[in-house]
Amino acid sequence: MRRRVTGTILGGLVLALVPFLSSAANATPQAAPPVSHSFHHSCATARAGVANCDALVRNDVATSETALRAALAAPSGLSPANLQSAYKLPSSSAGSGQTVAIVDAYNAPTAEADLGVYRSQYGLPACTTANGCFKKVNQTGGTSSYPATDGGWAQEISLDLDMVSAVCPNCKIVLVEATSASFANLGTAENTAARLANVISNSYGGSDASDSSYGSYYNHPGKAITVSSGDSGYGVEYPASSHYVTAVGGTSLKSASNSRGWTETAWSGAGSGCSSYNTALSGQSGLTGCSRRAVADVSAVADPATGVAVYDSTAYQGQSGWMVFGGTSVAAPVIAGVYGLAANAASIDNNYPYTHSSSLFDVTSGSNGSCSTTKWCHAGTGWDGPTGLGTPNGTGAF
Repeated sequence: MRRRVTGTILGGLVLALVPFLSSAANATPQAAPPVSHSFHHSCATARAGVANCDALVRNDVATSETALRAALAAPSGLSPANLQSAYKLPSSSAGSGQTVAIVDAYNAPTAEADLGVYRSQYGLPACTTANGCFKKVNQTGGTSSYPATDGGWAQEISLDLDMVSAVCPNCKIVLVEATSASFANLGTAENTAARLANVISNSYGGSDASDSSYGSYYNHPGKAITVSSGDSGYGVEYPASSHYVTAVGGTSLKSASNSRGWTETAWSGAGSGCSSYNTALSGQSGLTGCSRRAVADVSAVADPATGVAVYDSTAYQGQSGWMVFGGTSVAAPVIAGVYGLAANAASIDNNYPYTHSSSLFDVTSGSNGSCSTTKWCHAGTGWDGPTGLGTPNGTGAF
């Protein structure tokens, strides 16, 4: 569930915690049929004017981390090799010289160490402050003090860092931590990120809003900015509805015995629809059935049932270690990583995928709810709301 609070920002994260299973770290997982689980929120209920992350944690996992560690099993969830295979990415050879910024709220005190665990697990090159690959700053770019720690947002931060690493292990990473989850503080962090990086990933969202109020935070020509579309199904959120960003929807990604080796359908939780305020992208003309800005543009895996492995050691509600995450909070940093691999941010804008859709896997089935215009909530040939133009088939659309 995604709480909607006018004038606030909510993290676009769904979290499912599952035990380590005995598959090899880079093996293609066999997808299980969807099942229902009970969840609870990672973060406290938002107060008026203040947002919270939107992590949902499985309640039905009883195995202790100690027992899991003793089993010496590989983490569950999709690995970097899985994502690179599914999206046909040149992750081992591209991305050098590119910097991806992650913008989130509050502090993750173990972010760098946790990133090291993730990258070591999957044989990715180290990304540390010492070797110049990783940098953590506060919302104004400082390094002498950081915001208060928040365990729920720490999980979000680990997810974002791990997904950029999985897709673009040669990219440098900057973590920009906003003092709180208000539009003003996250916007200040966004402006800082634009000074420090080529690509910026944002895994949060609130009620649809106008670029006339907040667009200055996201209007950075020459920077590729990705934003998660939401996790509550059909309905539009901001800043995904901003004219200046790439809105990223969500899919369910499963291994398959076809030529690609994978199959995707629209994820039922992915946000989509038409903004009530903002101007449509020029590339959307004639495609969306919406006179204003339509969401999403592209998509990537987001279904918790086919989720990704993430490591986070900042204990929260008794949970830490290896977990499996879903939500469009997965998809946004995945697409940010693809922009990093493509290394084109300085010369393109967010219309670029619309003129290069042949380099995307078109997702043609699945739905995220009911709507007045079918394509706003049902996947189909060409553009649709839940999955946009589709998912990466290499880097040609970015």
